[in-house]
Amino acid sequence: MPTEKKWIIAPEPETTKIEELSQAININSVLSKILINRDITSFSEAKSYFRPSIEDCHDPFLMQDMSTAVKRLTKAIDNEEAILVYGDYDVDGSTSVSMMYSFLKNYTKNLHYYIPDRYLEGYGISKKGIDFAEDKNCSLIISLDCGIKANEQVKYANSKNIDFIICDHHNPGQKIPEAVAVLDPKRQDCRYPFKELSGCGVGFKLIQGFCIERKIPEHHAFELLDLVAISIAADIVAVTGENRTLAFYGLEKINFNPRPGIKALLQASGLKEKITISNLVFQLGPRINAAGRIDHAHLAVRLLTAIHEDEALIIADDVSNKNNSRKDFDQNITSEALSIIGDDTELLAASSTVLYNKNWHKGVIGIVASRCIEQHYRPTIIMTESNGKATGSARSVDGFDLYGAIESCKEYLEQFGGHKHAAGLTLPIENIPAFSAAFEQVVKNSITEDQLTAKVHIDSYIEIDQITEKFYTILSQMDPFGPGNMQPVFAAKDLKILGEPLILKEKHLKLTVKNKNGNQKITAIGFGMAEYKALIMNSNDFELAFTIQENHFNGVKSLQLYLKDIRIE
Repeated sequence: MPTEKKWIIAPEPETTKIEELSQAININSVLSKILINRDITSFSEAKSYFRPSIEDCHDPFLMQDMSTAVKRLTKAIDNEEAILVYGDYDVDGSTSVSMMYSFLKNYTKNLHYYIPDRYLEGYGISKKGIDFAEDKNCSLIISLDCGIKANEQVKYANSKNIDFIICDHHNPGQKIPEAVAVLDPKRQDCRYPFKELSGCGVGFKLIQGFCIERKIPEHHAFELLDLVAISIAADIVAVTGENRTLAFYGLEKINFNPRPGIKALLQASGLKEKITISNLVFQLGPRINAAGRIDHAHLAVRLLTAIHEDEALIIADDVSNKNNSRKDFDQNITSEALSIIGDDTELLAASSTVLYNKNWHKGVIGIVASRCIEQHYRPTIIMTESNGKATGSARSVDGFDLYGAIESCKEYLEQFGGHKHAAGLTLPIENIPAFSAAFEQVVKNSITEDQLTAKVHIDSYIEIDQITEKFYTILSQMDPFGPGNMQPVFAAKDLKILGEPLILKEKHLKLTVKNKNGNQKITAIGFGMAEYKALIMNSNDFELAFTIQENHFNGVKSLQLYLKDIRIE
């Protein structure tokens, strides 16, 4: 039987508010309801939402330590000091390094970049990276998407007379590193208005601040927003406030004037239509990530900083091949992990999943954790061996503070970091049983039954006849979507199936439906939902939850439902 999900229907706003907004911006009541539930209730708010302005970006100097950071960077450039740009090996880190390196090379020739090896060094600032800076005579390191907890590493750099500017967006520890400047909107003493920037976004604010200080036209900074948009999408940060503005203009650049590396990636991905946040999450992001997962993230930086299209196409092809290898690892390890859970009655009954296998590929354990949650909905940690230690990636379920749960078990850990929804950790292999038991106990004592139930958040019920091209045109303008501004999910009832549903590739469901009293029919696709065929064929009453997307096939465009769930009454 399919896993039952709880449907959460958005509240119905006051009728007068729906009517007022519908008249003010000339849209139907379904769209007005969605906007009102996203706190958009007037013409001016709708205008800001549908047409974000780059002027909505906050003053970078509101960020704690920004003035100091800009002065130190300016000094380094004026004195021709060697600078090292240091970033993490995931998409956020790779885009951050590519962005900062691409920008600074216009102002200094004495520039290097460094990304730690996922397998030899692990996450964050490494002493090996600092030694690299020393070998290159660098007196300044700009770290991106990492460093907020690198107290010992910064001390090590200080002992070598190497300064640090840290640009991070993760939660700080109890003590801020003794760097020249620490830019992180999540610092308790930081008054920056928007707290949810990506690591690349924090680095962008440093570039923006530098432009203001040096009176460089800010369009030089805005040219880099394509990379910021990819980081926002891939790091699953909130697509609200300033992030939505940055993503909006970043997508514009990707669609109308992509840099050679992104253009080559689009070609390798087979993407030809308008690029959305969803494309960045599911097509471009995994390819960029694959470089660091399967080989080394330097490859991703080479791609994203490439100047010539011929070079970019060669690298993009290599990156795509690595992504194919990543998919193979992902599928095989996910299958192994699910088998372990299915064969263990204790694991099946647990409130969490913690698995370790020394032979699993470190590059895909985060993906495997997410895949396991799709089948067994609970906080999940997947671990493997790296450099004689157990290293793991953790993923959470809706509403549960994963970072807090891991922090409660820190006595067993050597290192951990992340946020409420995802985290990474390192521990001695011999500590795995004790940590697993402690983590399970914390989760069991604090997670609610509701948090252990997968949910489908539905914005509105809709009639199939209401799904028109005009409706979709307005709906698509709500993009960029993401946390805080998710793609609207609709539900429909009183449906009739036309013909017999099809099973595609033995696991996907395709059907054509209409309202029982309606005229318009529409195709629906349910990925991995083949087991629902018999259930809906034998039911007189069922409901669909879905998003609406445009399908392109043989040059023909049509609207299609992408199913999130099927509820049998």
